Amino acid sequence: MAICKKLKEFLDQNNVKYQVAGHPEVYTAQEIAAALHVPGKELAKVVMIRSVEDPTHREGRFVMTVLPASWRIDMAKLKDILKAKDMKLATEEEFKDLFPDCEVGAMPPFGNLYGFDVYVDKALSEDDEIFFQAGNHIESIKMTYEDYSKLVKPKVAEFGVHLH
Repeated sequence: MAICKKLKEFLDQNNVKYQVAGHPEVYTAQEIAAALHVPGKELAKVVMIRSVEDPTHREGRFVMTVLPASWRIDMAKLKDILKAKDMKLATEEEFKDLFPDCEVGAMPPFGNLYGFDVYVDKALSEDDEIFFQAGNHIESIKMTYEDYSKLVKPKVAEFGVHLH
């Protein structure tokens, strides 16, 4: 599977400069950063959150969060930012069908292409360039954060905690 079609078309239509880098098949953000020989802070990982506004209602709203590979989400901070009564990390089973052109767990941080709000941790917004999965487990994309921000228009907030 090559870079997901929806993402490639979107980047090309917007005349954005980007590079596709192949790497061994890896599954975690830290493994991808190592395979690409880039700092974990520059690799954008996607974490899907499911906020449940009403615990009696099984549905919920999915939100895409994007943060550096070497960081984790502070759930209390994010809950305040989202003004959610209750929320949890979404499971792959819950979100796999939401990204039909991507391998499970390899979706790019372009929630806008799939109808999701995107929240980026402030730490990632400070990078000149970012790397992220291209919709599969063997390719990643490199582009400027500035271009990414113009295309996605994410909400930038502080909800990450650096892993020590």
